[in-house]
Amino acid sequence: MRGHRGRARQAPDAPAAIGQRIELDLERLAHDGRGIGRWQGRIVFVDGGLPGERVQARVLKARSKLIETRLDKLLVASPERQTPRCAHIDLCGGCSLQHMPEATQLQVKQQALVQQLQHFAGLEPERWMPALVGPTYGYRQRTRLAMRWDKRLGLLEVGYRQRSSSDLVEVQECPVLVPALEALVQDLVPLLKSLDGRAGLGHVELIGDEAPVLLVRHMQELSEADLQALKDLADQHGASCWLQPGEPSTLHGPIGSAPGLNQDLPAYHLPDQGLRFEFMPGDFIQVNARINQMMVNQALEWLAIQPGEQVLDLFCGVGNFALPLAHAGAQVTAVEGSVEMVQRAQKNAQNNQLESLHFSSADLSKLQDANWLTQPCDAALLDPPRDGAEQLVQQLADKAVGRILYVSCNPATLARDAGLLAARGYRLVQAGIMDMFPQTAHVEAMALFVAGNKVKPV
Repeated sequence: MRGHRGRARQAPDAPAAIGQRIELDLERLAHDGRGIGRWQGRIVFVDGGLPGERVQARVLKARSKLIETRLDKLLVASPERQTPRCAHIDLCGGCSLQHMPEATQLQVKQQALVQQLQHFAGLEPERWMPALVGPTYGYRQRTRLAMRWDKRLGLLEVGYRQRSSSDLVEVQECPVLVPALEALVQDLVPLLKSLDGRAGLGHVELIGDEAPVLLVRHMQELSEADLQALKDLADQHGASCWLQPGEPSTLHGPIGSAPGLNQDLPAYHLPDQGLRFEFMPGDFIQVNARINQMMVNQALEWLAIQPGEQVLDLFCGVGNFALPLAHAGAQVTAVEGSVEMVQRAQKNAQNNQLESLHFSSADLSKLQDANWLTQPCDAALLDPPRDGAEQLVQQLADKAVGRILYVSCNPATLARDAGLLAARGYRLVQAGIMDMFPQTAHVEAMALFVAGNKVKPV
């Protein structure tokens, strides 16, 4: 009787139980790369599944018509399935598409952009452009390791967040990191566990490639021995170690430099333009150097800047697009919310001997007093955060800016803003994805909008 009760048949409309294991065949992929199938009439999303596979999946969330699961056991594998290179794939919440061929990953991302543009804006570009692609491993030049102190056991955990959990995966490798950072991780984790002040550590960021930066966030003072150990490790790897004992304004370093000087700022390069960009470890920079260079080149090609044209660069950061635009002959007005990043962008322009730039600091979500919006403008480039630039694109349309290049890290908000521009008479001339984050479902895209009465420069 006990066996019979264990196999009691569920009513067709009964929700699956959390943790329950179900068997199903997968038919297609979702826009985020999960496999999709059906079980008892309900749609099932399977994290880690591929079309054509039969799987046993464990239920994570269940609603009346939709079930979210994770692959538990592969019963029939797709011939496309790849063996992930990362030993932590089963637990880590990072690179969820390692089981897919590169071409399939690109198809998933392309389809995500297509669906968002069609669903939210009813749009399709006049031309779909080829994806920007680079190395699929060893590309990431920025990462953050979380830390958790177990007071009861007196142990420090160091690693990445687990999938669908706040628990940590302790890592010994991360093959998407550039080799310099992966080597640093392997030596850093045991060192952090040995520090006197390990109970007061917050997180660690690793940034860069040729001369990496190690940024340590800590909530209590570190001993001289701890500081020396961190400096020695950094020196061993040709890196510098910075400290942040509180708010971002407390960031200082590198260890061993004169107090308050911050003389040795890290830097990255755009070799095709011969440009060098200094930044502080807390600043935003692109994580994929190869794709960043390709992205800048594509932006210049799509905008087809003519010497002397007036160009707005919005969300300019430390000048990643502004300096190449000026290098191409544009008169650039560049705007960024962070006063400190604007100062570094100005310094980068000076260091690269570029004079045709004007920088401003402004909250780009509140534009009532935006004097720079009243100036003449032939073209604009936007590189907003994930929530997009809803108000800004409308004001650019009111200003009748001839060409608007939109660099997006979120297809949904790109589609929303594209719809706003289309309603104001702009044509979506061309668009394409940029594979900034291989092995993940994250989608970066670029789209060019031209005012209806304008012709794109040849």
